[in-house]
Amino acid sequence: REGNKKGLLIALIITAGIMVLEFVGGLLTNSLALLSDSGHMLSDTTSLALSLVAIWFANRAASAKKTYGYYRFEILAALFNGVALFIIAGFIIYEAYQRVLEPQSVASGSMMVIAAVGLLANLISAWSLMRQGDVKGNVNLRSAYLHVLGDALGSIGAIVAGLLMMLFGWYIADPIISVVVSVLILKSAWGVLAHSVHILMEGSPEGVDHSEIKKLLENIEGVKDVHDLHIWTITSGLDSLSCH
Repeated sequence: REGNKKGLLIALIITAGIMVLEFVGGLLTNSLALLSDSGHMLSDTTSLALSLVAIWFANRAASAKKTYGYYRFEILAALFNGVALFIIAGFIIYEAYQRVLEPQSVASGSMMVIAAVGLLANLISAWSLMRQGDVKGNVNLRSAYLHVLGDALGSIGAIVAGLLMMLFGWYIADPIISVVVSVLILKSAWGVLAHSVHILMEGSPEGVDHSEIKKLLENIEGVKDVHDLHIWTITSGLDSLSCH
């Protein structure tokens, strides 16, 4: 978990800085792609901070009232992050629709430079999370990682839109690219939400065969029968089992 915290802290600092840069740049260049990405990064900054708080809470000791401790706080943070991604993507799609109806000129050159800086920063953040933390096994960290990847996609989209506007004068590319990025964000968000809800509903861990576990338990010497078998996940990497 120390690696997870370090990776999240580095990503948080970088993301907050680029968020301000893209917001100011979006206002100056009149780019929806940059503004939408800065809005997404605002959500990311909040989510990364929440993920850090979640890890701190998860490390608190169990008590008589909370016998499993605070591990589920990480799952709640992941759930919140997934919902936040849906809201941000919906807002971007709405704004893009308005821009399609009334295309506006954009300072494509400056927009591309700012987006390129944002892309580099997002890749560094993603690399930091992968190197320092467990983005595969920890759903909380994975949700934060997906937020950062979503930002990287937003920056790539802004660069592509800038090229199309600079070379062909296709200002409608700005809102269209924003919608494409939003759809990719929604796809990632759905995976995080589905996994978080599955854990909160105490579903069986992925890769665990309920009937196979039952059979193995019944083969233990002295065990006559196994019933009321429950297998669930408390938090990423921590599974539990109970039976009679």
